[in-house]
This record gives sequence, structure tokens and C-alpha cells, in this order.
Amino acid sequence: MNILIIYTYPNHQSFNDAILKVVQQNLSKDHNVNTLDLYEEQFDPILRFDDTHKRRDLSTVPDMEKYRNLITWADHIVFIYPIWWSGMPAMLKGFINRVFTAGFAYSYGKRGLIGHLQGKSAWIITTHNTPAFLTPFIQDYGKVLKNQVLKSCGIKPVTHTQLAGTENSSDEKRRRFLDKIANIAGSI
Repeated sequence: MNILIIYTYPNHQSFNDAILKVVQQNLSKDHNVNTLDLYEEQFDPILRFDDTHKRRDLSTVPDMEKYRNLITWADHIVFIYPIWWSGMPAMLKGFINRVFTAGFAYSYGKRGLIGHLQGKSAWIITTHNTPAFLTPFIQDYGKVLKNQVLKSCGIKPVTHTQLAGTENSSDEKRRRFLDKIANIAGSI
């Protein structure tokens, strides 16, 4: 299986980086794994529309071809990112806006979107500081990526694993979470 990990966190001495390493170390060696670190890549998240950048041309923009090819190559996509202000980091949102475009990831049908990325699955791993009991009442927390983006593009199943209250988590709670991540990664 071809697995693409999309990592979005600017600090490589962070808990999110520990999650990335655990995922990489526990995926079967039988898989082909490619990691895309959006900050290390210095991905440009800015979507531009002007006389030379037309919205209708987003699916063929040359500087996004590398990323479209990675998405096409992948059978399974793993997203690792923190929740900031109830949603994904702007870097990841810009990636979604520039890569998961009409004509590539989906098209418009008479009854809604037609996903072009069928046959792929995804795993979303998020961390955030909100207490776990509050997350069902907050709009995003990984739900937008899962339901409005990936499923609309035909990617399913999509699973979501999250650690709530990360900043105040004990070392033991973080270790248990990393063990959980290791087990899930090992089962892919």
C-alpha cells in the first residue's frame, strides 16, 4: 500500500512530531511511505486569483502538480496536525484549497459533488487543548477535513484519532496516546 503522511506542525521537538515518528516507525515495512512536511516544504498556502491565476485552472496549476501526484499515488493518507482556534492550521487549509480542487479531487454534479479520489482511505490525527467533553459541541476539531473535504472527494473510510487537553496532559496520558497511535499504525 502507498501511504502519504501529511504533517503540519512547525516544531520538530513537539508532541506532534513524536506522533509523526511513532506513525512512521510502526507502519508495516511492506508499505511504501512518503512524508510531506508542509512547514519543512515551505508550502505556499496562499490562493491567488487574478488575470494570470484563474479559479477554473486550479486543477492544472504547475506548481501544485507534485502534490496532486502524491495524492494520486497514495492509497491511504495520514494527516497529523494540531487544532488551532477550533480548526486546522492555515498551512493545511491552504494546502486543501490549492490541491483538493475542482477538476482534480471532485467535480460538480446535478446532485452535489462527485468525488474523484475513490478507493483511498484516510486517518486524521489531531491534538488540541480543549477538554474532551466540549469537543462534540465545537464546529470543527477535525470534522471539516473528514466530512466536508475528504468524504466529498470520495475518500473513505476516514478515521479520526484525537488527544484532547494536550497541553495539560500528563506524561502517562501522552504515552498511552502514543501507544494507541502505534497500535493503529501497526494495523494498517
